[in-house]
Amino acid sequence: MAALRRKFGEDYQVVNTSRGIPFSAPVKKKRQRMVDKNGRCNVQHGNLGGETSRYLSDLFTTLVDLKWRWNLLIFILTYTIAWLVMASMWWIIAYIRGDLNHRHDESYTPCVANVYNFPSAFLFFIETEATIGYGYRYITEKCPEGIILFLFQSLLGSIVDAFLIGCMFIKMSQPKKRAETLMFSQDAVISQRDGKLCLMFRVGNLRNSHMVSAQIRCKLIKSRQTPEGEFLPLDQCELDVGFGTGADQLFLVSPLTICHEINPKSPFFDLSQRSLMNEQFEIVVILEGIVETTGMTCQARTSYTEDEVLWGHRFLPVMSLEEGFFRVDYSQFHSTFEVPTPSYSVKEYEDKSSLPSPTATPHRNRVFSVDCLEAVEERGGRGGGGGGAGAGGSASARLPTKLQRMSSSGKEDLQRKVLRLSSQPAERACSTGDLPLKLQRLGSAPGQDDAESRLQLQSLKVGLEPVMTQSTGDLHHRSLLHTQMHTHTHTHTHAPLHTPLGTPTPARPEDNLPAKLRRMNADR
Repeated sequence: MAALRRKFGEDYQVVNTSRGIPFSAPVKKKRQRMVDKNGRCNVQHGNLGGETSRYLSDLFTTLVDLKWRWNLLIFILTYTIAWLVMASMWWIIAYIRGDLNHRHDESYTPCVANVYNFPSAFLFFIETEATIGYGYRYITEKCPEGIILFLFQSLLGSIVDAFLIGCMFIKMSQPKKRAETLMFSQDAVISQRDGKLCLMFRVGNLRNSHMVSAQIRCKLIKSRQTPEGEFLPLDQCELDVGFGTGADQLFLVSPLTICHEINPKSPFFDLSQRSLMNEQFEIVVILEGIVETTGMTCQARTSYTEDEVLWGHRFLPVMSLEEGFFRVDYSQFHSTFEVPTPSYSVKEYEDKSSLPSPTATPHRNRVFSVDCLEAVEERGGRGGGGGGAGAGGSASARLPTKLQRMSSSGKEDLQRKVLRLSSQPAERACSTGDLPLKLQRLGSAPGQDDAESRLQLQSLKVGLEPVMTQSTGDLHHRSLLHTQMHTHTHTHTHAPLHTPLGTPTPARPEDNLPAKLRRMNADR
């Protein structure tokens, strides 16, 4: 057994599998808390050395901070000792003056009438101190030392009464018991609220009297090690519960759910459901406010360890609407229920969101200006150079003079327009809105490449004014003539491929026109 314990550790146990003894799961060792659930701090101060004298310098606070049993003991002992000491002083005065020997002598005037022994001196002091005054024992004018002692007794009695009764009153009116009626939920939960992962817990006030200027704060207590190697035990870190938005200022007339948003500034930024099982931390909650009835500041505290933080839970609602008022059901104050919550941390979620998606990469288009387009057209004309396309000149030089002037006049407007071209090299983009309608049709004719388009523009020797002044029929006639000329040129160029040997070539383009068009052309 000892060898097994050395091998597996002190937590190794032998489990009896007999049917008579039920199996019990090992109980998890309870971790030491810094602050208990009732708010008591588990911190003790030791090895003060010579610093204990500081407690006597603030004796009133020291007495108030003592427990009730010690306060009552000090209260009783102080009054008892004071009474015995003062009674002894009155008895000593009577003994020195010889009043004890003239008990039945009516002609003798004692210092204190009817004081002949210690019990009678003690009763005189109590009657004087408590201002009872039965009238049987009194001070005479023949005793100056008794008058001085009476004045000292009155002053000392007032000081003792003020000190002890004040301590008892302050201790009884301390707002610590008011904190007993301020409730905190047994567990804290982590779930989503408004699309954000949040740490939440619930607070409530059992009394009808309000907490004035109630404010809540949270501290994360966790040991850590700095980059320099320094170990910080029980390091305290502030948790934001709405300092910037004013959410930490509470109107505590009904149970409220306090929310801490987990963001890059939160110490729980990299906390996930899986890492929560291996973490060791403690969340200390401090609720402060002014008691409405006494005007004293009250503070209530509690804490949550990592075992008391429930991932993927939410609090049950406790408010309901009745006839004329709202009702709070405190039986459901600590109850929670499960809700769908991501198991990964906020840091992991942001890292996944920041990664670029390959399917979401946009297709890049090339953007050229008008000048670039002209340069591209020139290079295309040189590269695909056919002899009939006139590759040596520019694109604008192939147009008639009038059209060149029109194109140059609108160049400034065209330069402001950005033309987008796709990345395919066979796709062209140009603006023909400033050319005449006839040239637009010729430029957009299907089945023609760039060399043929330039050939059409070069072969068309028409001025702008004659074109604009001629009728639709003339334009149509010229279009047909140009089409026949282009067909003739194309046929002549590719005669070895398409024209059989011995086939006569027409002499003029007009010979291929219909008879009606030839008559119309002859009339003109």
